[in-house]
Amino acid sequence: MSEPRVVTSRDNPLLVKLRKLAAEPAAYRKLGQLWVEGDHLCDAFLKRGGRPAQAVITEAAWEQPALRELARAADVVIVIPLSLMAALSTLESPAPLGFVLPWSDKGAIQPLSPTVILDRLQDAGNVGTVLRTAAAFGFTQCIALKGTAALWSGKVLRAGMGAHFGLNLVEQVAEGDLDALRSPLLGTSSHAPQALHEVDLPWPCAWVMGHEGQGMSAGLAARCVQTLRIPQPGGEESLNVGAAAAICLYESTRQRL
Repeated sequence: MSEPRVVTSRDNPLLVKLRKLAAEPAAYRKLGQLWVEGDHLCDAFLKRGGRPAQAVITEAAWEQPALRELARAADVVIVIPLSLMAALSTLESPAPLGFVLPWSDKGAIQPLSPTVILDRLQDAGNVGTVLRTAAAFGFTQCIALKGTAALWSGKVLRAGMGAHFGLNLVEQVAEGDLDALRSPLLGTSSHAPQALHEVDLPWPCAWVMGHEGQGMSAGLAARCVQTLRIPQPGGEESLNVGAAAAICLYESTRQRL
């Protein structure tokens, strides 16, 4: 690592780009870079063997040994005042540190990986929760169909709590692209005759998590080899998609183990 560079102008080209990345959830697709904000996410990235292109750290954080060590993992370190960091953050209290990472394309489908398919999920918190749940239960791939919230947006990254860095993420996928999968697709429906725990679930598999209001599309439902019911004796009409994903992925893992 070279000596850290101090930047005090908000017109610095990197800071201008980072403000765009922070302000627009899908800006990384146009700009080819990711802004990963917060020492927890930065640490999770490093623990997965990542090497950041640049670290941006506040002047106060640079004086803290633990945060300085995280920043020094980057090829280039830029030290900025807290006021400039606040302009890069969507948080009420700006994080002291962030990494700039390269982003190249939407990713490629791995045919036999245990998978979660996101069908037009709109809420960034739901998307990040499903990614975190997938990583926890041994699923290694998430595929987002077109219309799903941007997987690498700041809100999804924060909700994922570092899960992104252990998953193969593929986004902006057309339904026909799912032909590349070799694992059977599974879905849920409150009207399905069989309950989740009553059948032997295949492994690997690909669980489909549908739109928060509309559920999964008819085309995806037709692709599912099984559509199963999550028992709800309390009588609620439906579950939040994050809760439904946790139940389904846990049951797959429980049976496998």
